[in-house]
Amino acid sequence: MSILTLLGLGFLLGIEHATDADHVAAISTMTSDSKNLKNSAMHGIYWGLGHTFTLLLVGLLLLLFKITIPQKLAVSFEFIVGLMLVFLGINLFVKILKSRFHLHLHKHGKIKHLHYHTHKSQHSHRHSRASFFVGLVHGLAGSAALMLLVLATVKSIASGLIYIMVFGVGSILGMLLISISISIPILLAKNLSRIHFIIRSIASFASIIIGISIIVSILGI
Repeated sequence: MSILTLLGLGFLLGIEHATDADHVAAISTMTSDSKNLKNSAMHGIYWGLGHTFTLLLVGLLLLLFKITIPQKLAVSFEFIVGLMLVFLGINLFVKILKSRFHLHLHKHGKIKHLHYHTHKSQHSHRHSRASFFVGLVHGLAGSAALMLLVLATVKSIASGLIYIMVFGVGSILGMLLISISISIPILLAKNLSRIHFIIRSIASFASIIIGISIIVSILGI
């Protein structure tokens, strides 16, 4: 296999890798709070950066020491991904509930009155750290193992690391497109509270269900 063919394959596999169900579920929960397409895009970019960082680290170890990832360790990584998806789904649903408007009783002196109040949290730059961390975890599990298998065909450490970086660029691009695509209907429905609630709830429950299915498959229940 020529180096150009290998790099082309790595780029395409990187884009395809971003479309895995667990990746889409995770990014859906994170982009649901985005205020605009730029914030959504940053989720995808940071996920890809975290994902690529892990792959570079693991790939370097594999190339230098000619080791393989034990099956039990690989399964453990998958299990962690399942738990993470359940957590992301539950966390999103809690945010959804807090963002709903409520009537609160307030007292000013001797006067009591009811008024609408929201618990919706403000956007912060913590989304970048969260997306990066999720990408780190995903880089250890799933079909990323396919990318590491291709490393066996490279002839040098340098070409192997270049392949991982190209794969990473593909995954960043793929997740960037996915995060933007997911956020568009959410942003369009932002002023339609009921539809917005339904879309975000679907993202929440999808993440929980996929996470549970991963855990169940690993435990063999």
